[in-house]
Amino acid sequence: MSNLPNSRASRRQTVATSVTSRESVAGRSPSPRLTRRKRETRIRLLDAAFGLVAEKGMDGVTINEITDAADVGFGSFYNHFDSKEGIFAALVEWLFEEFANTLDRLASGLSDTAEVIAVSVRHTLLRACREPVWGQLLIREGLSTRALSRGLGQRLLRDTGRGISERRFTVADELMCVISVIGTVIAGIAAELHFSASSKRTVRTRKVLRCREEKFAESTAAIVLQAFGLKRVEAEKIARRPLPAAPQGATV
Repeated sequence: MSNLPNSRASRRQTVATSVTSRESVAGRSPSPRLTRRKRETRIRLLDAAFGLVAEKGMDGVTINEITDAADVGFGSFYNHFDSKEGIFAALVEWLFEEFANTLDRLASGLSDTAEVIAVSVRHTLLRACREPVWGQLLIREGLSTRALSRGLGQRLLRDTGRGISERRFTVADELMCVISVIGTVIAGIAAELHFSASSKRTVRTRKVLRCREEKFAESTAAIVLQAFGLKRVEAEKIARRPLPAAPQGATV
């Protein structure tokens, strides 16, 4: 499996930085024990919201359900978030921004916009296979206003515009092409998660599943590149290139 961002580790680091920053702005110097407890509580709330949103969607989750799942007192919730929308904003920030930032670092050494797109698509599919709950969340949020204006959607719009300006891509309608590409990736994730769930009920080695996931990610990336106007042979060649190694210091 390729190097992929560790979601829990990334979220823990984000939470730790957030808690420390808020205390510094307030001019307080809390004890290490208090800081640790706040960080742990915030992580539990985010993890609980993460699982519930994947299961029921953002609109179907209540604060009571989040605090019950996190085993945190209802009042403690407001020590960390102003509202249900507040915790969802933090969750979406991690979901769409942290991963997108990591993809930017992974692709920073690539000069071909087509390869940048292919690498991003492959990593997204591979992560969804490795973390099905993350994949389900992306399926639910992939075409939302949040997704299109931030994180992965914003990066896709940026890279599409760059490819068009460089005459690497040929598309009739930039926005509709991006929406079509997102739909293709989401459909691919949904299909792969369904297949993976079925495969786990049969006798399959981890190596076989991993190989299939990687090939599926490459095939999806090739289809996406063809949507940008590349010929099939070239698209498939680019989609099969080795994934770039994670840069030093990246959270993967």
